[in-house]
Amino acid sequence: MRRLVESYPRYGSERMHQLLAGTGWRVNFKRVHRLWKAEHLQVPRKQRKRRRLPGDSQNSCIRRKATRRNHVWSYDFLADRTEDGRQLKLLVVIDEFTRECLAIETARTFTARDVILTLQYLFAVRGAPEHVRSDNGPEFIAKEIQRWLERASVGTLYIQKASPWENGYVESFNGKLRDELLNRELFLSRAEARYVLDEWRLEYNHRRPHSGIGWQMPAVYAGKWKDESAGAFSAATQAGPPVGAAPLPAAQPAIHQPILSHNLV
Repeated sequence: MRRLVESYPRYGSERMHQLLAGTGWRVNFKRVHRLWKAEHLQVPRKQRKRRRLPGDSQNSCIRRKATRRNHVWSYDFLADRTEDGRQLKLLVVIDEFTRECLAIETARTFTARDVILTLQYLFAVRGAPEHVRSDNGPEFIAKEIQRWLERASVGTLYIQKASPWENGYVESFNGKLRDELLNRELFLSRAEARYVLDEWRLEYNHRRPHSGIGWQMPAVYAGKWKDESAGAFSAATQAGPPVGAAPLPAAQPAIHQPILSHNLV
């Protein structure tokens, strides 16, 4: 009877009795009803709608799941404020498979060109991914960045509008970043935010166990996988690293001081 309830959760005791009788069970309705109440199988008046897969888009993190290092990266923006009330915007880039945080770049505002510069450095030092997943923010859907990614042979996976759960890995990371750091820190300046965020990123990659990869550190887990790069990205286009975008090698301990930009706002 419990197996039938799992398959038909909205059937009542009378209909369930008919199903049981149809399968050859010789049992009267009173006994079915008594067991039904004893096992608390009554149909609830209200029911919560179930989503079979997160989102309807073919680009969601469930339907297009990363299966190897540098398969799918995700990027997204977070917003915070410095002590003077001015906006602070954070660009986060992660590898969905290894769970590494590849960059946390900070600025007052971002353009598509700023996003390209961060990706350009990451592609040069780590190799280009096969795909990058993002929402439909103006910085991500700009023609300039789409053309640049196309030239680098990197595919774009735009999730459905108003469906942040389709980009679940980076949304989960954002929640951890906000809970463990942003909600606890009051940044006096963008320079301080850059320093603290870079320290936290190194801590996250090299010292913080991650439940999604068997409680390993993301950098240690990434070191166990062959470095793969799908995109056609020339090393000749290397530029200086944006602050917050310089990943350590997997085996190197995170003991150095982060590099700070001299162009501070």
